[in-house]
Amino acid sequence: VAFGSIGKSPSATFSAAVALAIGIGLQNFPEGLAVSLPMHREKRTKMNSFFWGQMSGAVEPIGGFLGAAMVEYAEWFLPYALAFAAGAMVYVVVDSIVPEAQVRGNGKYSSWGAVIGFVLMMVLDVALG
Repeated sequence: VAFGSIGKSPSATFSAAVALAIGIGLQNFPEGLAVSLPMHREKRTKMNSFFWGQMSGAVEPIGGFLGAAMVEYAEWFLPYALAFAAGAMVYVVVDSIVPEAQVRGNGKYSSWGAVIGFVLMMVLDVALG
């Protein structure tokens, strides 16, 4: 999407798109490890584990090309879609990954509290500049 939006605003530059692509690429290392290491622990071969770790990120270039191609047609919808994706990621992190949020059966309350706190901080960030 970053490459498809180059030139649409002053901040949408080629260097910003490259920086985002590098960041996404760096994020793929732990993602691949999260797939490969449990497979290797379960007695899969190193090559098989490595292959499936690589396959877990193989869909991203395809999605990247589709996103760059579709940005022209879905420009009006992008803020809503990106906001939904960001909210879903925050919810998953708070609800599933942070184990302290699940103590004493209050997982859903703590998750929603974190989401509401995040929304409040975003509103204050926009309102106060």
